[in-house]
Amino acid sequence: MTPALAERFSLDGRTALVTGASGALGARFTETLAGAGAAVVLAARRTGPMEALRDRLTAQGARAAVVAMDVTDAASVDAALAQAEAALGPIDLIVNNSGIAEPAASLDQPDADWNRVFAINVDGARRLSIAAVRRLVALGRPGSIVNVASILGLRQGAGVTAYAASKAALVQMTRQHALEWARHGIRVNALAPGYIETGINHDFFATDAGQAQIRRIPQRRLGLPEELDGALLLLASDAGSFITGSVLVVDGGHLVSPL
Repeated sequence: MTPALAERFSLDGRTALVTGASGALGARFTETLAGAGAAVVLAARRTGPMEALRDRLTAQGARAAVVAMDVTDAASVDAALAQAEAALGPIDLIVNNSGIAEPAASLDQPDADWNRVFAINVDGARRLSIAAVRRLVALGRPGSIVNVASILGLRQGAGVTAYAASKAALVQMTRQHALEWARHGIRVNALAPGYIETGINHDFFATDAGQAQIRRIPQRRLGLPEELDGALLLLASDAGSFITGSVLVVDGGHLVSPL
């Protein structure tokens, strides 16, 4: 990579906040952004699971902080942003990674579970994005938002109607926010992973049902968390400066396979 190209992907001088940073993918996103030079804020409801990662990043020379944030609570979001800004300065890169699934057949799913999925996956991303963008607009600073969607926001799957519908809503919200906020120099895009192997889903994919799911992926394997790195950095950095309102799919070809 030439120095000029490397500079385009660099996040030096940027400050990123990643929600759901206590989970496997959130932790990976945080490490990737820090590795590209960003100061990073790890955000989740429980701070304990994130402290070891913060300490490791700090030992490696990164600037990192941990904040408690409940994306379903406006006061929590505002307080966490204020704490993050006090520690590391204005936040100009948001990765909306918090999400839950609550899998169930539609006829069996309680309203409370459906509402909770939307409260976190859609309303939470909206709440944080708006709070962060208001701060950036007031400062006259550009920024970038990456919403972590899913291929299930673009296709169907059995027993995941709430999750799929929420991710479809997140995809459309990404496009709407990109349209509205382009005039402020703020780009908004979505990263749509397919099936990525993590510690949480490892046991399922070892079962017969899980293996059958893998056989539906044209590459006949699960993705690895590090295979999302390039897509994330493209959307987050100046390398993607003319990309907004887009959905970048990383799924081993799953979307082009038959249902």
